[in-house]
Amino acid sequence: MKRGSFILSALALFPLSIFAKIKTSIFMRTDKGFKVSAGEARFGEHYKMKGVTLNTLDIKISGIDTENDLAVFEQTGLTPNGGPPLHIHPFQDEWFYIIEGEYLFQVGEDKYQMKSGDTIFLPRNVQHAFVQLTEKGKMIVSYLPAGKMEAFFKVTDKWTSPPDKEEIAKVFADHDMKVVGAPLKVD
Repeated sequence: MKRGSFILSALALFPLSIFAKIKTSIFMRTDKGFKVSAGEARFGEHYKMKGVTLNTLDIKISGIDTENDLAVFEQTGLTPNGGPPLHIHPFQDEWFYIIEGEYLFQVGEDKYQMKSGDTIFLPRNVQHAFVQLTEKGKMIVSYLPAGKMEAFFKVTDKWTSPPDKEEIAKVFADHDMKVVGAPLKVD
């Protein structure tokens, strides 16, 4: 009887040990440095924000690399006078570093003119948006923690036609963001 109980206990624990190995391999922080070359994305996939903007986003550091602590994207702005709707990230801080071009950001009720070399911090739970003021722009965008942003950009990349406001709000909500207003307009 003791032998039978031992065997059943061992068999019952076997699935748990497999799950632990799978969980560890999925969520493990990378322990080796890596390089992502200019013009390339971490996993070779360039995301287009179809429907919201025409911008391209390349993952440079993935949430997979950091146990979801951080995600860093390079965003190439191809949408003059365009940008995302006013929205809130309840669980993430965000910061932008402008590489090229000019932008207008709104953070809360404050507005900031941004140019190459400028950095802006957007705290979680504060409404924000931006509009691209020049023909082309480029920014580094970082999310802390990474959250669902990579999945969000995968969804927007798959849109084949411009979504309506309800679809945009739904996709934002599905990825832990809340749309609270229209995109910024250039005065």
